[in-house]
Amino acid sequence: MFAPPQLPDLIGIKGRRYLDKSGIQRHRGIADLMRYAALNQGADDLGDYRGFIPASSDFRTPVDAATQERYSDEQLYALALYLYSLEPPANPNRVDALAQRGSRVFEVQGCGACHTAPLYTNNKLLPAADFDVPKEHRTKYDIMDVRIETDPTLTMQTRRGTGYYKVPSLKGLWYRGPFEHNGSVATLEDWFDANRLRDDYVPTGWRGYNVKARPIKGHEFGLKLPADDKKALIAFLKTL
Repeated sequence: MFAPPQLPDLIGIKGRRYLDKSGIQRHRGIADLMRYAALNQGADDLGDYRGFIPASSDFRTPVDAATQERYSDEQLYALALYLYSLEPPANPNRVDALAQRGSRVFEVQGCGACHTAPLYTNNKLLPAADFDVPKEHRTKYDIMDVRIETDPTLTMQTRRGTGYYKVPSLKGLWYRGPFEHNGSVATLEDWFDANRLRDDYVPTGWRGYNVKARPIKGHEFGLKLPADDKKALIAFLKTL
């Protein structure tokens, strides 16, 4: 409850190289998606987290995996095919003059370096603040040497932790929300509000346990744009 992950959008999952907000598993093909479904069905509860074993009756004694159940391979394959088949709903946002201007703002500001068309993600991982990237990771994963100072709690202090956050796709922003990995921001307008960096800011989405105000730091790109450019950029993002 201190670092809740936002429920993911499964539409377009076929084109994403990492699964979960923190990129907890690589997605190289349908077998990886099947494996991820099995893990989230309860297999990860068999893991040992510094002596804490969720599936154990006393949370300490190892559990024999053969005593547990999961979907069959046929069921997992059918499930993965279904997820791959999902299509987005019809977008009611038109590509008008304002959105076209926003597209130019997107290009000029270099947003495409991370949010690369046509998927509007470069499918890479961003290290969390203070995470020391192991050398072997650079040969296994697609890592950007950029730190955007997003709150590291989810990826550094929970079972979903990897030390990274994946670069999210911007497609479907018009029907998705709230935003950020824990749903702290309700709308795109709030996301581009520079006041969210202030200590007295009241989050428009998830606030936190017994929290009245807190800053929402990280990803400061676009916060200093003129109001008209922000409006245009948001109009463009809603067309994706």
